Amino acid sequence: MNKKILIPLILVILLLLGGLAWLYYNLDRQKQDNKAMVELADLDKKEMENQYQQFADQYSEMKTQINNDSIVAQLTREQERTQQLLKELRDTKSTDAREITRLKKELATVRSVLRSYVVQIDSLNRLNQNLTQENTRIRGQYEEANKQIVGLSTEKQSLSEKVAIAAQLDAIGINLTGLDKRNKKTSSLRKTKSLQVDFSLAKNVTAQSGMRTLYVRINTPTGALLGGGGTFPYENKDLECSAKRTVEYTGNETAVNVYYAVDQAMQSGTYRVSIFADGNMIGSKNFVFN
Repeated sequence: MNKKILIPLILVILLLLGGLAWLYYNLDRQKQDNKAMVELADLDKKEMENQYQQFADQYSEMKTQINNDSIVAQLTREQERTQQLLKELRDTKSTDAREITRLKKELATVRSVLRSYVVQIDSLNRLNQNLTQENTRIRGQYEEANKQIVGLSTEKQSLSEKVAIAAQLDAIGINLTGLDKRNKKTSSLRKTKSLQVDFSLAKNVTAQSGMRTLYVRINTPTGALLGGGGTFPYENKDLECSAKRTVEYTGNETAVNVYYAVDQAMQSGTYRVSIFADGNMIGSKNFVFN
């Protein structure tokens, strides 16, 4: 074959083979990135399902401990609403970000309503303690009141688990900001040298005061974790975090700042911030960096 034809033909074949290899590499990388994002979305959806189920179960148990028909009817309505939301969540794909965001907001509302009932029943318990003291002095005259007190005393014993759920912290006002080398805010990915995560622990009168360790996970647009912050226990396994911070929580709204030093080039796209405390995911939010 003429060399003038053979050499260009060989070059064309080599270019085609190189193009095929490059295409295969990129398809495989995209497949891995998509897999990581799906696993992260599944983890978030599973945590939401667990919480919805816990709240539905707590409503069912609370109804067995209350002798007030009006409160029982209210609890029944809230339980049915919680079960309906759980069904909607189970029917929703973990990749449906819009629907997941809506159901996450509904979950916060369900938790808030449950807390209000826990506080109401806890108030009845405190009233029970006062009535118990009064009953010691005038037991005969208040025999009917004593029967109610015995019932409330039994109810108090079963409230500890409900209070624990209602006492779960909530991270609100989550924000992710890029900082340059002078720790000034920047929108330039190239100039970003560190990330600042700002949020607040919502006010919660049922939560126990004291020191709390908060763990922050930051996932890149590919689903990879910006690690280096150590590990923490979550659902019978250890998860790696990007950063952590210990703060004192008094039950009032508490502002928190956490920083992560960037040691690699920032990618444009959607970053996800997830916050954990006391073995629970207490908040998450997505942020777009261009």
